[in-house]
Amino acid sequence: MAQTDNFGELILEKRVVAALKEMGFEEPSPIQQQAIPLLLEGKDIIGQAQTGTGKTAAFGIPIVQGIEEHRHVQALIMSPTRELAIQVAEEIGKIGRNKRIKVVPVYGGQPIDRQIRALKSGVQIVIGTPGRLLDHIHRGTIKLNHVRYLVLDEADEMLDMGFIDNMEEIMANVPGERQTMLFSATMPRPILGLTKKYMRAPQMVTVSKEEITVPLIDQYYFETRDKIEGISRLLDAGLEGKSIIFCRTKRGVDDLSASLGSRGYIAEGLHGDLTQAQRDRVMKKFRDGRLDILIATDVAARGLDIDNVQYVINFDIPQDPESYVHRIGRTGRAGNTGVALTFILPREFRQLKLIERIARTRIRRRELPTTSDVMAHQREQIISKMQSLLEMGHYADYMPIVTSLGKEYEMEEVAAAALKLMQEGNKALEIREEKNTISDLTNRDFSNTGGRPGMVRFFLNIGRSQNITVPELVRTIAREADIPARSIGLINIFDKFSFVEVPEQFAERVMEVMRKNSIRGNKVNIELAHSHN
Repeated sequence: MAQTDNFGELILEKRVVAALKEMGFEEPSPIQQQAIPLLLEGKDIIGQAQTGTGKTAAFGIPIVQGIEEHRHVQALIMSPTRELAIQVAEEIGKIGRNKRIKVVPVYGGQPIDRQIRALKSGVQIVIGTPGRLLDHIHRGTIKLNHVRYLVLDEADEMLDMGFIDNMEEIMANVPGERQTMLFSATMPRPILGLTKKYMRAPQMVTVSKEEITVPLIDQYYFETRDKIEGISRLLDAGLEGKSIIFCRTKRGVDDLSASLGSRGYIAEGLHGDLTQAQRDRVMKKFRDGRLDILIATDVAARGLDIDNVQYVINFDIPQDPESYVHRIGRTGRAGNTGVALTFILPREFRQLKLIERIARTRIRRRELPTTSDVMAHQREQIISKMQSLLEMGHYADYMPIVTSLGKEYEMEEVAAAALKLMQEGNKALEIREEKNTISDLTNRDFSNTGGRPGMVRFFLNIGRSQNITVPELVRTIAREADIPARSIGLINIFDKFSFVEVPEQFAERVMEVMRKNSIRGNKVNIELAHSHN
């Protein structure tokens, strides 16, 4: 049964709408608004859109809606890299969860036997790199006779990686009675050739390239694996003034409100599930200064007209550059200064760079306050409060306690213990075990790479035979990963490969950005250089 729900005005199946709500989608992005109605009508489309514009959902939603119950491959999606194939598979899997749709990604570097077993279990949507998809097609482990949807995602990147012949062979063998969708940031001649040869009267969908004007405010980003800990440390170190924090989903708003509330901050959320009366109450508190932290989704923040917002904080990086510019425009109004702060996970660094490039702005890296910074700020606050209380003189009732304790302990110890109790409450009385410091890089083991202490050693598949030089490697890594060139350690260049050391705190980011890069036209493969000692 179809229905119109609050995912814009799109008519979608009830189970799809429910899944989108669970994912936190509130309304379609521009590419989704244009593409989904055409795809639901069965049209072929060419979508000119960058990564990060919501294009996965633009083709994923109509495909999920059209998938039938039978357990045959009905949709084939070509992707340039294993990372993108996995990402697309995860998102489409979430969109189709209520229809029990089975989605499998296939790519090189993973045992093909495991993929064959997964494909035999009754898969409806397959996402993969062209080479591995073709391998399965030749083996007969992916049968094309029931395929009704064909997607080429990031077609120009697949062209750059030399997949054009594989792409054409797949397109030629998929049944003619199908719907074809091609997405590409640019439209080079070979890609246009494919569209003319294999697509039926395709409709062109382009995300508006209107000029984006970034307000004149300071913009910084923090990279962390624990955003809650990061934002708490930022607030603990003394972020003074009104702040609007943006989350991608309604659930994210509620979770962050609860997390900050449990840490003693006065923060309230604003999203589409609130009644108008609740919304008005929260906004009045924020305007009146009785609430310093407002946590909102993009849709809920529409139309907010609030002066004197000192900080806009992107707890979740926005899905497109336009959203970023709209968000940060909430600060620095009426001639006032403002600051925009963005939290990213290591894997979101490429999305940050995309926003920088399209919005033609500079977002500078900042380190989160250290424990010492937080302690210094807390000491200043305690001293200020104590000075005010001593000047007022309203503490006579507590003097007998101090006198009594002074018989057993030094007065400095009594005062320090009282301050600790004031700051920490009953937590001050808990016996705490010393904890070892845990590296931020919890998801990867960088401990045995042969690098010097504090450094991680990487293997790269390029060397002297590709005319690579040390300065060129340093410049490329420093520029792409946005790290200081001087922080890069030992570099050894051999005939067909190289070893590079980078500081441990930058290791995951260097790995993420360099594995999709090229130097002198050579695609880079980067791996941990595990020590054999």
